[in-house]
Amino acid sequence: MPIFVKTACQPQELEQAFAIRRKVFIEEQQVPEELELDEWDGQSTHFLALEQNTPVGTCRLRWLDARTAKAERVAVLRTKRNTGAGKKLMEALEAHAGKKGALSIVLNAQIQVVPFYEKLGYQAAGTPFFEAGIKHIPMKKELA
Repeated sequence: MPIFVKTACQPQELEQAFAIRRKVFIEEQQVPEELELDEWDGQSTHFLALEQNTPVGTCRLRWLDARTAKAERVAVLRTKRNTGAGKKLMEALEAHAGKKGALSIVLNAQIQVVPFYEKLGYQAAGTPFFEAGIKHIPMKKELA
């Protein structure tokens, strides 16, 4: 099934994005809810991956400065992983950021998904660290 990514603008779309994050991060990965839903949600651009109008993944883009965007909360439902949904989400986020003037995108990747981001052109850009009990590593991709 083809996967389509759109910007989540309507309250219902945002709720769908948050529901995917709850399922992946809070239920599956045991991230505390107070860490998962944070103060940046209100000022971020959220994306929703849909398969036949059914939400299957989400991510958000947050600006660190005028030229640096940060990809965060990239989540795909367990049954829809390895379908291309994550790649399409990241491509939509990168295209959006590029149109708005970003020269680079940074993210903190969970160690187990580093190969996924490397395939998309991201490179390790720092020292591994633990967040919510999960090992992460900073990564970066230059757009220009």
